[in-house]
Amino acid sequence: MKTLMAKPFRVKFETSKGGFAVQVNPEWAPLGAAQFRMLVEAGFYDGAKFFRVVPKFVVQFGLAADPAVTAKLVSSPIPDDPVKESNRRGRLTFATAGPNTRTTQLFINLGDNTFLDSQGFAPFGEVVEGMDVVDSIYAGYGEQPNQGQIRTHGNRYLDASFPLLDGILKASISE
Repeated sequence: MKTLMAKPFRVKFETSKGGFAVQVNPEWAPLGAAQFRMLVEAGFYDGAKFFRVVPKFVVQFGLAADPAVTAKLVSSPIPDDPVKESNRRGRLTFATAGPNTRTTQLFINLGDNTFLDSQGFAPFGEVVEGMDVVDSIYAGYGEQPNQGQIRTHGNRYLDASFPLLDGILKASISE
């Protein structure tokens, strides 16, 4: 199979805590890298919140601020990539609900979560600037925000019920 895109690229995240940059390596997980690029270019993550933060484990995001936008893309999962790299601290990986269910949700590993490798979680990039910003994302709500409510109501639900959550102001490609 031919690689979808061989050229690495960077994504800059401007967040309520400051900025960080992710180096995307398509050779690690080409389908995941292509999906991520498409979502960033479409502005999907702009305004999204970091809704699940488990210290020393993960920071999760990827449900759009507007639930209509989430609904459009969650119905189009992409196939899994083989795991070529490990879920080490700072690596960016798609969340799944089982085999071949990757859509829009991502997590950044806050620790070395190598046990996720055997579960099929394929990293496709890593934080190369601003990991201190990622570490400072508000973790006080843990896993409390309800993903079903986020899908249905978007940021309206999160702002009302979890007002201290940090979020993404803008994500953009910076080759």
